[in-house]
Amino acid sequence: VISTVEKVLFLKGVDLFASIPGEELTHIAHITDEVEYPVEATIFTEGDQGDAMYLIVSGNVQVHSGSQVLADLGTRQCFGEISILDAEPRSATVSATSELTLLKIQQSDFGEILAEKPEIAQGIIKVLTRRLREANKR
Repeated sequence: VISTVEKVLFLKGVDLFASIPGEELTHIAHITDEVEYPVEATIFTEGDQGDAMYLIVSGNVQVHSGSQVLADLGTRQCFGEISILDAEPRSATVSATSELTLLKIQQSDFGEILAEKPEIAQGIIKVLTRRLREANKR
């Protein structure tokens, strides 16, 4: 089980939250749930309702749409953050390629924090913009 202090230190190392002060990260740490998945587990499927985002504590995932691999992600990376903002169905399927420990943040909890702390939304926008640029290069 990951302690609140460990969660805060972990969050500080995630791009999305790197510019957020420690005090604010404590609020975020309190709304995270630690979840584990075995290798080859599906975390969510394209078309599922997007109700949470995930941060990879340890392990790796593959993001894919049909047979097309969109990304391979690992420790300190996040996924599912688009659906947490727009509440649209998932745009891809995410599967574990190793044993996986994640921090899960529910959309309802995160929405309250975003309303109070707009700088967190700015962090998300930076990550999404970078991903869009990378996708456009392919």
